[in-house]
Amino acid sequence: MNITTAKKIDKSFIVNAQLKMAQESEGLGLDEQTVNKGVEYILDNPLVGFYLIAERENKNCACLLVLKEWSDWRCGNVLWIHSVYVIKESRRLGIYSKMYKHLQSIVQADESLRGLRLYVDKSNQPAIKTYEKLGMSQDHYHMYEWMKTF
Repeated sequence: MNITTAKKIDKSFIVNAQLKMAQESEGLGLDEQTVNKGVEYILDNPLVGFYLIAERENKNCACLLVLKEWSDWRCGNVLWIHSVYVIKESRRLGIYSKMYKHLQSIVQADESLRGLRLYVDKSNQPAIKTYEKLGMSQDHYHMYEWMKTF
């Protein structure tokens, strides 16, 4: 298996993965054109974030989005993991764990990075177990959000 930073050639895989992930995890049908523009924005603006791609047998099998958040408390960036998707045929093979460890090694090697964070739907027990197995812990914050509807 190979883990790399996504390139423009990976865009259609990422877009399709995001559409499937939203449908599978939350029953949401996303607008493909909007997702396409959103993925393209990240691919064109690496200072905002980047995608990791996992390849197995020379085929893309997983992706995740990484965004930076400045922490004044830590005087450095925390990397947020978003939009994790592993294709069905490749699940339960440790692919996400390898992607997570890859990101952990990036954080360890870069003095400006302070850690990794993610959020997970409370009902997604398989993901919660995976994150806890990797040494992540639930912190003492609750996440709240407000999203504009359009």
